[in-house]
Amino acid sequence: MDDIKQYMKGIGQAARAASRIMAQADTATKNRALTEIATALQNQSAQLLAENAKDVAAARTSGLDSASVDRLTLTEQTVRSMAEGLLQIAQLPDLIGAISDLSYRPSGIQVGKMRVPLGVIGIIYESRPNVTADAAGLCLKSGNAAILRGGSEAIHSNQAIAACVHAGLRAAGLPETAVQVVATTDRAAVGELITMKDYVDVIVPRGGKSLIARISEEARIPVIKHLDGICHVYIDDDADLDKAIRIADNAKTHRYGVCNAMETLLVAQGVAAKMLPPLCKIYLEKNVELRGDAAARALVPQMKAATEEDWRTEYLAPILAVRVVAGLDEAIEHIDTYGSQHTDSIVTENYTKAMRFLREVDSSSVMVNASTRFADGFEYGLGAEIGISTDKIHARGPVGLEGLTSQKFIVLGSGQIRI
Repeated sequence: MDDIKQYMKGIGQAARAASRIMAQADTATKNRALTEIATALQNQSAQLLAENAKDVAAARTSGLDSASVDRLTLTEQTVRSMAEGLLQIAQLPDLIGAISDLSYRPSGIQVGKMRVPLGVIGIIYESRPNVTADAAGLCLKSGNAAILRGGSEAIHSNQAIAACVHAGLRAAGLPETAVQVVATTDRAAVGELITMKDYVDVIVPRGGKSLIARISEEARIPVIKHLDGICHVYIDDDADLDKAIRIADNAKTHRYGVCNAMETLLVAQGVAAKMLPPLCKIYLEKNVELRGDAAARALVPQMKAATEEDWRTEYLAPILAVRVVAGLDEAIEHIDTYGSQHTDSIVTENYTKAMRFLREVDSSSVMVNASTRFADGFEYGLGAEIGISTDKIHARGPVGLEGLTSQKFIVLGSGQIRI
């Protein structure tokens, strides 16, 4: 344990020193590093896949579930996508140093705000090795240093990607310690990382609910997080039938194991008889298990009875809870009671109801006539995301470059003194 403490302290000290250099790095240098990392990933594709094969084989031997093995597996296309993602980040505007809201005060001073990095960002994640490249790229472009702790199941993959990241940083003249991937699989390293308040400024956990809950409870550093993705689609009585079916189908069945998939469908009583039978026929054909309230089951007998717990569950699976509500007020009340403040959508042609939904639903993403699957940094034009935050302070929703920065007040004077 003492060895882990010293190891993590060394990583923290190196990251803090690197963060000061990264905060001063100009745009051209950061973009060159991103481009060089992308090139290294493409050139080392065969080596990356060979290292990943070791992780996949070990995961299968240990009995890791098929969904996790799928997230762990890299392909040639995955490697190309990682490289392309870094090149896209390089094309994004550099926010660091930007000055906004500059105005004169009666004293003659000018007061404004400057965009600055957060400093050192610790990112803890599971399974997906591509997060290593994405996180490195976003932290680099936003002028931060990063400490990355991937899951033990991806140790070989993550170290291979880290080697490419370090090669790119060296080529651009930036310190390799600007991005450090924790090399030990000892779980004690996580406990150290989330309590190193002298060296780490913010923690971003990406993974299952148990991981995020643990980090939220034990961290002594601010955490950007979301625990659950209990996302809703509400089909209003003024909805377009075809539009509603397309959206509700896509929100649930496009991908099941993602945080922005719909988990509860709410349907207004006035259109339930017209809407539910054809929509549920699609779900049943796709082998989605339906769990509904009494009103929904009366229209679709194949549904199982929903329990109170179903309204509070993020399934991440082909299971959907269905409830018939009186109208917009009851839909908003349901979302307020059971939602996780992640993503919620209304399908309606009524402008007034749409605006009420946008104002009154207190989630990090609120949508009108669109699938919840759009709650994603890339789809929002952020280039990429480090994760999704359901917190209300600092960053909310998909966290891209801006979410990895802060602002400080700046004052420009010409000799003024306060009297």
